[in-house]
Amino acid sequence: MRLGVLDIGSNTVHLLLVDARPGANPVPYASHKRALSLVKYLDDAGNINDEGQHELIEFILEAWEFAAKHKAKDLLAFCTSAIRESTNGAAVLDRVQHETTVRLTELTGEEESAMTFFAVRRWHGWGAGTILNLDIGGGSFEISQGANELPDLAHSVPLGAGRLTREWLDEDPPTAKSIKALRKHIKATLKGPIAETKALGAPNIVTGSSKTFRALARITGAAPSSMGPYVRRELHLSDLGLWSQRLSAMSSADRLHLPGVSAARAKQVLAGAMVAQGALEQFNVTSMQISPWALREGLILRRLDQLVFDGPLDPPAHVARLKNSEELR
Repeated sequence: MRLGVLDIGSNTVHLLLVDARPGANPVPYASHKRALSLVKYLDDAGNINDEGQHELIEFILEAWEFAAKHKAKDLLAFCTSAIRESTNGAAVLDRVQHETTVRLTELTGEEESAMTFFAVRRWHGWGAGTILNLDIGGGSFEISQGANELPDLAHSVPLGAGRLTREWLDEDPPTAKSIKALRKHIKATLKGPIAETKALGAPNIVTGSSKTFRALARITGAAPSSMGPYVRRELHLSDLGLWSQRLSAMSSADRLHLPGVSAARAKQVLAGAMVAQGALEQFNVTSMQISPWALREGLILRRLDQLVFDGPLDPPAHVARLKNSEELR
């Protein structure tokens, strides 16, 4: 069956379509995405303004039509920190459902961390043993560890690359003073969650998911995405420390010339590198493996598991509309 997963993130809004069935590897079919930073539309009270809501609704309608055109049978739609932390997030979700019929599920930070871990576990398998996974998003940073399919511990802290860039590195390139202050902030924020995670014992492997980790690995010499997901990719703390220094001296325009760095992430890749470096240092980890699967894949795999163990589910209203729409005939 063809499944769609609609991801309303902090940096982008992204619809991914995959061909999947229970017990099989989900195969990407098509995607539709747009760079949309909802935090740029926050007013002084922390509300997403009408312009931001309009941009979001416009994209969701585009995604709905895209999924219908490509005969998607089910659609998972979720949002993370951008809406979760806005003052009027609940009202925005209600308006989205009213104007598009799509119901966005708001994931908590811990749910986001756990579902990402679930995807990483499925990718690496039981032979990986205990996994410690780190994931850098636009608004938050997730830490999870466990020996089973779901983690024994899942943390989410406000150390997303986009958030830190806006709040701490507003100059381009940033000043040495702002970088020093941000490093201190990262260390202090991570101290408690990392201490709790380390109390679980040492993991067998450490993994990193998300585009930020993939970009950092590519900058430091990992294989390009064109070589496929099965190539082993690693990120080493020694390389990360070196490149954090180099990135701090570069403008965002200069970073665009680096491998794996897109225009949407050129400004915030430094903050991502600083979070990654700070976490690896506090965990006393010298290298990590890069996982190609993350949150979207976790939600898809969880949905397939529901079909296996619970039987076919009645589709939400918007899925029923998709199945009956003219585009599917």
